[in-house]
Amino acid sequence: MIEIRRVFTQVEDIFHEFGPAPDQPLRRGAIGAVLTNPYAGRYEPDILPAMEALEPVGVDMAHKLLAAMEVGAEHIQGYGKGAVVGEAGELEHGALWHVPGGYAMRELLGWKGDRRADTQTGQHGNALAIVPSAKKVGAPGTALDVPLIHINAAYVRSHFDAMEVRVPGAPRADELVVILAMSTGPRVHARVGGLTAAGISKWDGQR
Repeated sequence: MIEIRRVFTQVEDIFHEFGPAPDQPLRRGAIGAVLTNPYAGRYEPDILPAMEALEPVGVDMAHKLLAAMEVGAEHIQGYGKGAVVGEAGELEHGALWHVPGGYAMRELLGWKGDRRADTQTGQHGNALAIVPSAKKVGAPGTALDVPLIHINAAYVRSHFDAMEVRVPGAPRADELVVILAMSTGPRVHARVGGLTAAGISKWDGQR
């Protein structure tokens, strides 16, 4: 059901944004897989089989992205996901990526819940925040601003960010581009106040 045509990876280091350079540059990475949309050109009431088929794709992409970024999982502070649907598909086909893409990254980064039930097990682990997402229908080369938030708390303002991702020549009309993105820290010169990463109190199994 899932046939991958291309995998596109990009990694960038941000050294400053016209202010003082941080001790370590911000590294952001994204990976996009171009695959055949099994439901292109028609309305299919039951699209859930494709969601299940995408699960190993998500796991493989998450591992490949982390390897491309050349950092350990403990250094990832932000994440996001997205999808661009070719013109013969519908927006809902991009929503198939929510579970496979999001949980693949969360589990890689230390989340210890139950993806089937979407409940916690009492071992809070890491990657507690829901993975933000964006999706759109577009022509080949369409750019997507993939949102990024802190992996443990969506309200950490310093990590509100977005990474523009575009796979040249994709998606074709009958394809999907599914995307994962990660970052190693906050915006380089974040200074708008609010909850900080250091102020996060992890879920303790009592709430």
